[in-house]
Amino acid sequence: MERGGGLEVALDRGTVGNDPVEEAGSADLVWRVRLLAIETQALVIEPPTAIGKAVAIADGTPLMAAMTVGQNRWKFRTRKLSQSGTGAQATLRIQAPESVERCLRRFTRFDMGGLILPQVRCFPLLDPSSVVEPERVVATAVAAFLQGGAVPKGAMPRPRVGPEFAAVLMNLGGGGLGLRVDPAEASHLSRSRILWVEVDLGRDMPVPLCATGKVVHTRIDSTQCTYAGVSFDFSFNTAHHRTVVEQVRQYVERVQRTATTPTTPAAR
Repeated sequence: MERGGGLEVALDRGTVGNDPVEEAGSADLVWRVRLLAIETQALVIEPPTAIGKAVAIADGTPLMAAMTVGQNRWKFRTRKLSQSGTGAQATLRIQAPESVERCLRRFTRFDMGGLILPQVRCFPLLDPSSVVEPERVVATAVAAFLQGGAVPKGAMPRPRVGPEFAAVLMNLGGGGLGLRVDPAEASHLSRSRILWVEVDLGRDMPVPLCATGKVVHTRIDSTQCTYAGVSFDFSFNTAHHRTVVEQVRQYVERVQRTATTPTTPAAR
């Protein structure tokens, strides 16, 4: 709090039995949020957002959270208590932990109780104006899935792009993504700052989240992986902003339907 840091939070679907069959095909979104205040029984944070739009999380929903202190990471289970305010003034209260658990270094940067981080396919974008038609196809596929459960078959069309490289979605912020890129793939980031990204959101939203992004900063972590901050860019198709927001909103709603088992604030 004193250093202006924040928390990373995710819906804790792991409280629902941890059935490997049930969890097959799932993916967990993680949000990076500011820590605004520390109360006796609660932590006050900014609400998770999808491109500036607050994501609705029901009171009592179990959450997994993590914080970084120096080179160490600490995780704990918690739940949403309440929310106050609207828009930019909104705040969210989560239960303060009774204890925290250190994340072992042999795990990935965000190992928190078995979360399955989304895989991301990244491509250097050669012609930004070519994104319009692929984004329209994505919007149509999302609408079809939400109306009747139709799952798109085959790969979605792409704009004019360069060679593919892989990344992992570490967190969502107010206007973009945090990606982790393995050392063998990191050279792609220095060749192009404009990317076409396809995020696999798993069974809860089978239409990939596809969008244009600009790499705004990079850093190398202690595992020699590159962390890249990528800002969404909807310059050539502003309507696609609504599609991405709706995908994240629907994902959160669907996960919450199965993540209602009460959880204790202490990590076990």
